[in-house]
Amino acid sequence: MSTCHQTAQIKPSLGALNTIKKIAKLHSKKLIITLMLVVAENVVYLLYPLMAGFAINAIIKGQSLHALLYALVVFIMWAIGAARRSMDTRTFARIYAGLAVPVILAQRKDDHSHSTIAARVTLSREFVNFFETHLPLLITSLASIIGAVIMLLTIEFWAGVACLGVLIFFSLFLPSYTRKNEMLYEKLNDRLEKEVGFVGTASENTLNKHYNFLARVRIRLSDREAYGYLSIGIAAAFLFATTIWLMTVKGVGNAGHIYSVMTYMWMFAMSLDDGPSLLEKYSQLKEIGKRVNTGLV
Repeated sequence: MSTCHQTAQIKPSLGALNTIKKIAKLHSKKLIITLMLVVAENVVYLLYPLMAGFAINAIIKGQSLHALLYALVVFIMWAIGAARRSMDTRTFARIYAGLAVPVILAQRKDDHSHSTIAARVTLSREFVNFFETHLPLLITSLASIIGAVIMLLTIEFWAGVACLGVLIFFSLFLPSYTRKNEMLYEKLNDRLEKEVGFVGTASENTLNKHYNFLARVRIRLSDREAYGYLSIGIAAAFLFATTIWLMTVKGVGNAGHIYSVMTYMWMFAMSLDDGPSLLEKYSQLKEIGKRVNTGLV
């Protein structure tokens, strides 16, 4: 029996994690190939600042052939990225095509209204978006954060320690941050499930209230994400100031070393910057998992 015609045998309360596991199991071969390309891309990306530092030192010393190896690293990184992007659309378009029908059949079996079914089919797309967009971003962010910290601990120890301190500080706020996001997504999705019914029957006043409510919830989510970015920006400024001061006091005279350290700092900061959007996506998927029966077995 094909995946897209499997009948519903799980309850909506199984949640997002089990749904993600089931999708991963059903499409394991396609996902493994795609994610292997993501990992390969990240390995090259982590080597990039170090190779750039070597290239700068080689240029200063007049060693042109050694410096040109940097161009090869750049080409390899872009070639792997191109291959991954080519695979993405083929993989995830087919996964969603196999997911939409079981979702519809499962919601019918649970006796939901047409408006609820339509909304939940749309919401189920977020599981595919997770694999297509947010899982590669999560892998890239984690690899960049961990890799940057390890490299900094190796080449500029106290800068690496400062980065670890920032990670520990932000981790203390994760539980409360995600809980609040989940509450907001619950309100948002409750309204979205009623939207199709509103469009056909509601008065102008009811429609205005409905869409104004959606706007307020989305603005609150956006504001929380913006505050998260600002907090990370303050931490990044602190890290750069600390690292620059440490290298100035120590008197680093190696241009390649300075470039590598500053680039790994940027890698850490920019990957940390992905945190608010990834946490928002986590909260969204967790809330969707409570209400959408995907019909996967």
